[in-house]
Amino acid sequence: MSKPQKRLYIQMFSIHGLLRYENPELGRDADTGGQTIYVLEEALELSKREEVKRVDLFTRCIRDKSVSEDYANPIERVNDKFRIVRIQCGGTRYMRKELLWPYLDEFVDKTVQFIKKEGRSPDIIHGHYADGGYVGMHLSRFFGTPFIFTGHSLGIDKKKKLLDEGLKEEVIDKKLKINHRIHIEETIIKNTNLVITSTKQEIKKQYNLYANNTIAKYSVIPPGINIDTFYPYYHNQVSSFTREEEGLQAQAFAMEDLNRFFIHPEKPLILSLCRPDKRKNISGLIHVFGEDKELQTIANLAIYAGIRKDILEKEETEKDVLIEMLLLLDKYDLYGKMAIPKKHDFLHMVPELYRIAAASGGVFVNAALNEPFGITLIEASSCGLPIVATKNGGPQDIVENCKNGILVDPNNRKEIAKAIKAIISDHDKWVNYSKSGRMQAKSIYTWQAHAQKYMSEITSLAAHIGKTGFRKRYASVPIGKRLTMLESFLFTDIDNTLIGNGNSRAIETLLKLLDTNRDKTGFGVATGRTIDSTLTILKEYDIPIPDIIISSVGAEIYYGEDLLLDTGWETHITNNWDREKIRNALSKFDFLEYQEEETQRKNKISYYLEDEKDRIAQIHHKLVKSKCRYNLLYSHGQFLDILPHRASKGKAIRYISYKWGVPLDKIVVSGDSGNDEEMLRGETLGVVVANYSNEMEKLKGLKNIYFSRKKFADGVIDGIVHYKFLEKTPC
Repeated sequence: MSKPQKRLYIQMFSIHGLLRYENPELGRDADTGGQTIYVLEEALELSKREEVKRVDLFTRCIRDKSVSEDYANPIERVNDKFRIVRIQCGGTRYMRKELLWPYLDEFVDKTVQFIKKEGRSPDIIHGHYADGGYVGMHLSRFFGTPFIFTGHSLGIDKKKKLLDEGLKEEVIDKKLKINHRIHIEETIIKNTNLVITSTKQEIKKQYNLYANNTIAKYSVIPPGINIDTFYPYYHNQVSSFTREEEGLQAQAFAMEDLNRFFIHPEKPLILSLCRPDKRKNISGLIHVFGEDKELQTIANLAIYAGIRKDILEKEETEKDVLIEMLLLLDKYDLYGKMAIPKKHDFLHMVPELYRIAAASGGVFVNAALNEPFGITLIEASSCGLPIVATKNGGPQDIVENCKNGILVDPNNRKEIAKAIKAIISDHDKWVNYSKSGRMQAKSIYTWQAHAQKYMSEITSLAAHIGKTGFRKRYASVPIGKRLTMLESFLFTDIDNTLIGNGNSRAIETLLKLLDTNRDKTGFGVATGRTIDSTLTILKEYDIPIPDIIISSVGAEIYYGEDLLLDTGWETHITNNWDREKIRNALSKFDFLEYQEEETQRKNKISYYLEDEKDRIAQIHHKLVKSKCRYNLLYSHGQFLDILPHRASKGKAIRYISYKWGVPLDKIVVSGDSGNDEEMLRGETLGVVVANYSNEMEKLKGLKNIYFSRKKFADGVIDGIVHYKFLEKTPC
């Protein structure tokens, strides 16, 4: 009998924008476009699969009076297997995606907490867009989980188009943080197990621009549509009595809304639906209609450019597009011939608009300068509405597959007008495009077909779950999974605490203790050494790489055998850190000797200071006067380390406690010198070994700090026994 296949837990990440299942606000702004409906429908369809245990779609939690309260709900249950999980990062106010980059590590940390609380780590992680990809990439490293990426749009391609439009690179980067985005995308492409694209064009024309493009594996899986929602227009004509009331109301409202614009509403309707984005080339379509009197005679034009209440309240780029629409309407005197409604309900009204246009014998137009995919083209075709679409991008695949319309050069107005008239004026051509579009959209572009291919791709990835994990002494599972299972932790300094005076026997005893209790207790070191120096000394004493290494006096945190750098910690501590400013401020103190380059780190400056006297006070005075933010540590009567003000061994341990959900009173820390002082204070269980430095005398008598009478590793063991910290002892 074959072993039952494990049902998969899929985590998806679509962080920016306003994301909810009921009545999604498509077109509200630049961040509520096609990606919104894509991820919702993909997650929903995957949740219907027997092979799937659960799908959680992670997005940002927003509490802002300017948006609906729905976006503040931490958990939105769509069905019994699909949830939208909202994680707070970067405060509570809604902000555009370009401003979220500094807060994504916070999103990673809080997702780790969510995973630990839930008690199950993901089997598949899927990041959407660069921000979701960044979060997904880091989580996949922690949990040894296959990582899928869908870019939706890519930074290099966008930057190139904006430069071609005449914008300067510094302006683009200031507004869109485009260079940072491109760097992140390069890293994601290098680390992903699978890139899912909607078209072949994405691979050839967009991903091919990246240096790491040949490293990734690609799969073209077109998005789908809900054929129960986007059904053919003629169903309305023969079976309206069976339709839901909401659909009938949406149809009536759409008709009423359009008719108030048109003198002759019976004419075929040229329909366009898109965001008010310059790249959508809305002005180009209006120019086409305004310059062609024949087209105005035979048809009406309706453009739904997002949702708006007051144009003046929109962002500058959207405002420019909307104002230009009004000016062109006036320039060509298109009153009575052109409609520019202010809003549309995606769930009910948009399908009705396609059917209204189809019933009129009209056409759907997407004249974008470039269209990565073009889901509206599939929706229109499914409703039986022929299309005219830009030849740049995904529509090439759609028209090739569906034979549902004509491709055009978006910069050639006469070509666009000719294509529209060719379809509207030729009944047989219109019928052929309508029929072929309906049939092929139903066959190729469904979410059921999408999910089927998706599952076939990830089955092979899921089969490798755990095989990339860690198989060493202290990590028999991927490090993230291990850390979420732990209930307690031992952190110890290395020099003169864990090692010293030839104490290999005591070290081996301590390691056996930890090995016996490894199911619940983790092992970490917190040292002033750099990561390279730490690895060298651990190897010299035959100490396996711990679960966590806090190195450079707390400036860096690494996890497991793969030495995964905690970028969340790095982001946290570098706030207001200016290394060069501090070096310049201290350059005139001849009593400071800059340590060797191999000891220096970008978030740590190290000096030798032999005779302290009042010199520490002078250093503090100089740095404060220079308005520097810093943390100064002095140890062993000779080592001076200056760190970011948020960094230290103690703060690093508190951060780890927060991130991985291990209470501070379940953490034993041991040390011997001044740079251990902060981690020994507070709620942790502190152990000071007998061979401690003089600066530790001030800690005597403090709560939760035990001064052992034994030295080095023997002192650490003594502290463990004192606190009755470990449940098991070696046989």
